[in-house]
Amino acid sequence: MSAAAPFGPGPFLIAGPCVVEDDALNLRVGERLAELGRRLGVRVVYKASFDKANRSRLAAARGPGLAEGLAALERVRRATGLPILTDVHETSQVAAAAAVADVLQVPAFLCRQTDLLVAVGGARKPVNVKKGQWMTPEGMAGAVEKVRSGGATSVAVTERGTFFGYGDLVVDMRSFARLKAACGAPVVFDGTHSVQQPGRGEAGASGGLREFIPVLLRAAAAAGADGFFLETHPDPDHAPSDGPNMIPLDALEDVVRRALDVWRAAREGPPRD
Repeated sequence: MSAAAPFGPGPFLIAGPCVVEDDALNLRVGERLAELGRRLGVRVVYKASFDKANRSRLAAARGPGLAEGLAALERVRRATGLPILTDVHETSQVAAAAAVADVLQVPAFLCRQTDLLVAVGGARKPVNVKKGQWMTPEGMAGAVEKVRSGGATSVAVTERGTFFGYGDLVVDMRSFARLKAACGAPVVFDGTHSVQQPGRGEAGASGGLREFIPVLLRAAAAAGADGFFLETHPDPDHAPSDGPNMIPLDALEDVVRRALDVWRAAREGPPRD
C-alpha cells in the first residue's frame, strides 16, 4: 500500500492500541495487524496516540508524550512495514508528527479548530478528521475544506457516533451517505469509540459496550463506510485507556472478516440468475 493513498480504492482498516505503550505490546499488536492484512487482503494502517490530551481527569493516563511516542511508532513502522497514523492536538506538534507518521489525525473534539486543521493540511500528508460527537454530517464539510486549503494529499472523515443525552452515543447509518455527499471524501466508521460511554467508567474514565462493535461494524459496511477504525489490545480490561470499548486482539480478525464480507456483498449487489 502506498502511504500517500491509504484511503482507497477498496476497503481499509485503521487499527491499533488506544495509546502508545511499551515496545513489546506495540510490536505484538503491529505484527498481528500485518498478518491480518495479508490474510484478509485489506490495507491496514497502524494507529496509536502518543498523548491522550482530552482525558476527563488530570491524573488519567495520557501516554509517553511526543518525542518518546513518535520514536516508538517509528519502531513499529520499521518492524512491520505498516503505515502509521497518530493524533495531533496542537499546531506545534504537526511538524514532528508528520516526520514520522504517514497519516495525521484530528481528534473529534478538535474538528473545528481552524489553525490546527490548516496546519495539518500543510504537512502535505493524508489526514483523517473525526466528526465531532455534536456535529451534523454536513457540518464536516468546513473541516475538510480547511484541511484541503492547507494542501493535504488526501482527506478522510470518520463517523464516531453522536451524543445521545448524557454518557451515551448513537450511530445514524444515514451519516455515511451524507458525509460523502457533503465532504466528497472517503468515510470511515470508528466502531470502537461509537460504543464509548463518556464519563460512565471508574474515576471519570469512559465506559463502553464492546459487545455491540461487530453488529455496528457490519451495519456501517452495508450503509456505505469505505473503511473501518478499530482500537484493539491483547488485554483490553487492563489497558491504560479506553479498554471497555476496545476489541480483544484475538477476536479482531473474525470481526473484520465478517465486516468485509458485508462490505463486498453490499457493493457487488444480489446474485444474478
